[in-house]
Amino acid sequence: GLDSTLMILQHRLKANSHRSEIQIIRHFGNLPKIKCHPGHLNQVFLNILTNAIDAIEAQNRPHSNHITITTTNTADQQICIAIADNGVGMSETVKSQIFNPFYTTKPIGKGTGLGLAISYQIVTEMHQGQLACCSTTGAGTEFIIKLPIPNS
Repeated sequence: GLDSTLMILQHRLKANSHRSEIQIIRHFGNLPKIKCHPGHLNQVFLNILTNAIDAIEAQNRPHSNHITITTTNTADQQICIAIADNGVGMSETVKSQIFNPFYTTKPIGKGTGLGLAISYQIVTEMHQGQLACCSTTGAGTEFIIKLPIPNS
């Protein structure tokens, strides 16, 4: 799902007149199959990755732009998907509101404020998982998705 979503976003990752190419750093672990709604999870990945690209573009740094995606198994029988960017980051005030419907930091016409609210609902309600965010202003943001591994 992650690779498919990255393929869709390939045009946004290419260099433009304001910045160099955004490098995707993959650290994919060997994950077990889980019961999920793949289309909905792809929507979560798309929302988070689009926001990461937007944050990097807002940083307006010509070089060293990257998004790191890490997948692992946790000790408590969960799959963990971490997506981290080196964009502008968020203040604590912004971070406390990002999962609220209609909250956006984007200019009028650029964002609906629904992407992360819907993503949170998909992860927590549809998949009984967790979606968390760690961010530092000026240093980037990391979203952590945890999904349960069903008992065999």
